[in-house]
Amino acid sequence: MASGELVRTALYDEHVALEANIVDFHGFELPIWYSNIKEEHLATRSGAGMFDVSHMGTFRFTGPKVKDWLESVATQKVTSISDGRCAYTHFLDGDGYIIDDMIFAVVSEQEILGVPNASMISVMWDWLRDKLPVDNSVIIEDLSPKMSIIALQGPKSEQLLTSVLGNENHVGRFRWQQIMTNPLGVSGWIQGTGYTGESGYEIFIPNSDAAKLWRSLIDAGATPVGLGARDTLRLEKGYLLSGVDFCWPQLDDSTEFLARDSWETNVPFGLDMDHDFIGKSRLESHDPNDARWWGVKYTEKGPLPRPGKDVVNFAGETIGRLSSGAPSPSLGNVGIGIGYLQGVSEGDEVMVVASPRKSVKAVVVRPPFV
Repeated sequence: MASGELVRTALYDEHVALEANIVDFHGFELPIWYSNIKEEHLATRSGAGMFDVSHMGTFRFTGPKVKDWLESVATQKVTSISDGRCAYTHFLDGDGYIIDDMIFAVVSEQEILGVPNASMISVMWDWLRDKLPVDNSVIIEDLSPKMSIIALQGPKSEQLLTSVLGNENHVGRFRWQQIMTNPLGVSGWIQGTGYTGESGYEIFIPNSDAAKLWRSLIDAGATPVGLGARDTLRLEKGYLLSGVDFCWPQLDDSTEFLARDSWETNVPFGLDMDHDFIGKSRLESHDPNDARWWGVKYTEKGPLPRPGKDVVNFAGETIGRLSSGAPSPSLGNVGIGIGYLQGVSEGDEVMVVASPRKSVKAVVVRPPFV
């Protein structure tokens, strides 16, 4: 991507036709909303929301030892993931800090597909290439420029998808398959993954097929959803956001607070300590009382929880800070936040210093919030 030059996805004209509010998101022109964030959020929770996530990357890893290699650089035990399944992982640097997280799909014993975050495509490309075996037994390809990704999420997503692409293209949660013959004639692959906590799919198709599939899913009843609701949906489920809830210290916009490892992020999946991987020693060095990632939920009204707000105990001692926060549309706009807190347990009462004049009572929770 040329410096300062905004990139348009293959669906840009579709967003314009729907009169979306388009913003610059990590160098891509993408919709923040079409109608409004709350409407789109609730439509996804109750029906089927559709997202253009083509700004995300697509890497293909191939080679006879590809699973062993990826396992050596990832926190996930890749060799335990069978063909046709997806999984989540972190990549750590030599000091144990998270560089990026990724969903990957095991296509076969010799092929894996991975999805780096939009802002980290070039960083992860360089880092992973640097870690490739010297005998060239593993090859990495960047498919990002020629692929579009449409996410269809929500309880009605299966009904809509099968009405457009046929029953044979339904996949279960964290499953993967090639797109089978279908009435639209689109090709690519489909995964039972997403970033909303709802059942659904992420559909990877050539750019030339994107508009056709997008329009067909809208005609079937899907609600176009922008990045604003995507963020509130992931927040309600307690999903990490790269660059917001953690950030690699070697990036220019990183901060000491966001330099985190997989133990601190406290994610209940994606970390397997029964294998060797880069950065593992830091994870083994933690004291049980070190700050870890928790959720807080308001128990009274007040200024909204926002990233960077301190969390204190009832003695007024600072015990942590929020990395994400917003009103929860699914909970009637109750304030929720996630961040790194020290010495707390689920159910503890705390205060969020939401403004210079107002601290708001909240309870510590283990996400998801809904």
